[in-house]
Amino acid sequence: MTVFSALRPATAALALMAALPATAATVETKAGPMDISEVVDGLDMPWGMDFLPGGGFLVTEIEGRLWRYDEAGNRIEVSGVPDVVAQGQGGLLDVAVARDFAETREIFLTYSKAQGNGAGTALSVAVLNQAGDALSGGRVLFEMADGGNTTRHYGSRVVEAPDGALFVTVGDRGQKEQAQDLGQHNGSVIRVARDGGVPDDNPFVGENGALPEIWSYGHRNPQGAALDNDGTLWVVEHGARGGDEVNRIEPGTNYGWPEISFGTNYDGSEIGVGTDAPGMAQPEFFWDPSIAPSGMAIQSGDIPAWEGHIFVGSLKFDYLSVLDPSDWSEEKIKTRETRRVRDVAEAPDGSIWFISEDNGAIYRMAPES
Repeated sequence: MTVFSALRPATAALALMAALPATAATVETKAGPMDISEVVDGLDMPWGMDFLPGGGFLVTEIEGRLWRYDEAGNRIEVSGVPDVVAQGQGGLLDVAVARDFAETREIFLTYSKAQGNGAGTALSVAVLNQAGDALSGGRVLFEMADGGNTTRHYGSRVVEAPDGALFVTVGDRGQKEQAQDLGQHNGSVIRVARDGGVPDDNPFVGENGALPEIWSYGHRNPQGAALDNDGTLWVVEHGARGGDEVNRIEPGTNYGWPEISFGTNYDGSEIGVGTDAPGMAQPEFFWDPSIAPSGMAIQSGDIPAWEGHIFVGSLKFDYLSVLDPSDWSEEKIKTRETRRVRDVAEAPDGSIWFISEDNGAIYRMAPES
């Protein structure tokens, strides 16, 4: 999921607003009363979404389907998606619309790609046809070196930076020790160019034994990623038993997993050496107990009281977390609509959209009208 900056045109959400049903709920928040409206329902395990310029949006289903909704709310299945290994936590995962879509019509997808006897996190790009019902020219821009044969911890959010580089989060794939190995992509944020090449300024380019795509490492399972107004990348990642983290990503930085964590192993034992160690970054914020975070957006300022606030979905406790980075206080928005929030996105008009996995639906939250 890409977060829309204030530079993006606000046509997509505006065009859809006329097709929205009546308000499903009104909730009181620190930013004032908010209406939550259902945009679409009937989805089967939805995972990621992004907006199309001129109206409409795309949403993935983990079993391997990509849907386009037009500005009138009609649903069209998009053919030509890559083959996916839909097992466990794997399948068709995130989707991002290229910033220059109006010229290129390019769409980015992350997914679990077959590799020998297993699967690994991969990133592909393809062109959406003018009819909006098929992808063509698909090619793999990145796939992790060796995903192994587990079916968990794919990570798999994709974000396009202002310079066109692509960030992809990669989970440790259940092989935690590899998150400290620069010779493996497990437990990393990778950065590649739009053509899949490695940018010359990646931090480990030319370092013996290090994979050059790695931007940061020591992550467990980062399932949310977003850019702030300064273009800085943030990720949110699952801890073990406790210790879910929000991290501000700096190139070349080691975020500690599994050497340090604010969580514990599932048998109650300590993880690694404790909560800190030399050369390893501390999280900006962590949850204990774990909320099972997935999906992330940073409000760009169209809702002034929430400007710069970080929105994170909770799969475990069924709420939308709103974090104020000035003091890291948390507001919890919990309604019938927030069941297993899988993804969160800021629409071009500044409203907050989120996927409820259990409801099979997408909702829009905006100031009360």
